[in-house]
Amino acid sequence: MTAATSFNEREAEACYVARLIEDGRTYWVAGGGGPMYAVLLAQRMSYAPNALYMTEDGVVAPEPMLPFDPIQTMVSSRAGYRALQWGTMNTAQDYAALGLIDYGILNTLQVDMHGNINSTFLGEYPDAGRRFGGPGGADSIAAMCWRTILMTDQQRRKFVDRVDFISSPGFLDGSEGARERVGLPAHTGPWRVVTPSAVYDYTENRRLRLIAVSAWTTVEEVLKECEHRPELADQIAVLDPPTDEELTIYRTELDVRGQTSDRGGWIILNGDKYERMEGGT
Repeated sequence: MTAATSFNEREAEACYVARLIEDGRTYWVAGGGGPMYAVLLAQRMSYAPNALYMTEDGVVAPEPMLPFDPIQTMVSSRAGYRALQWGTMNTAQDYAALGLIDYGILNTLQVDMHGNINSTFLGEYPDAGRRFGGPGGADSIAAMCWRTILMTDQQRRKFVDRVDFISSPGFLDGSEGARERVGLPAHTGPWRVVTPSAVYDYTENRRLRLIAVSAWTTVEEVLKECEHRPELADQIAVLDPPTDEELTIYRTELDVRGQTSDRGGWIILNGDKYERMEGGT
């Protein structure tokens, strides 16, 4: 496959997550944007042709009609085409509670060092701050899936010491057994955090750890965009940029109207080096 010479940060993030999708595993995706795009890209690229996903509201194993339409949502008839089951959020929660869902994929406003997620409120709750839409089904996804993958921006305001509000649980206070003490299933919790600039995992002590950076940034630049300093892997990998093949599928079958291209910067190959540019190409 051929490395692309021009792409948006959102496209890169979706490609990174698509490469993490495991064949034959089950996924519960929050919303109808990046998380869904990533699973569909993994299926279409044959990274994980037999991966099965369930939408946030309980549509199981759909074969969505492509290309996506910008008004299409996770609950539309096109998005749920040929699904094995049109369930509800309650049935989705039941499947996860039974241990049938391997991974959840989420977006967020904030994430802290222990993987707790805030998508509800920024500021001093409940009075001094700004309220957002909240987690929807993401709280159940983070609570009951075996592992969770988080997609977010690499920004200091998002990687905080402590989230302003816990919408969806990570490892809570980070102590051993913290999830189990509040009634969550054992051996579950955050697995990866993916941004356009980096990929993180979690240590045995349940702390965020940087394991890879993109080809157009450095470890030092990533750390500047973290309020708390994550742990560092012994060897930090450099992520392969998106390929032409991945972007062709992404642009012609998934994000056909370029809804992601107006968010974040563009990455351009200049000689033998990738550079980040603000705005379009």
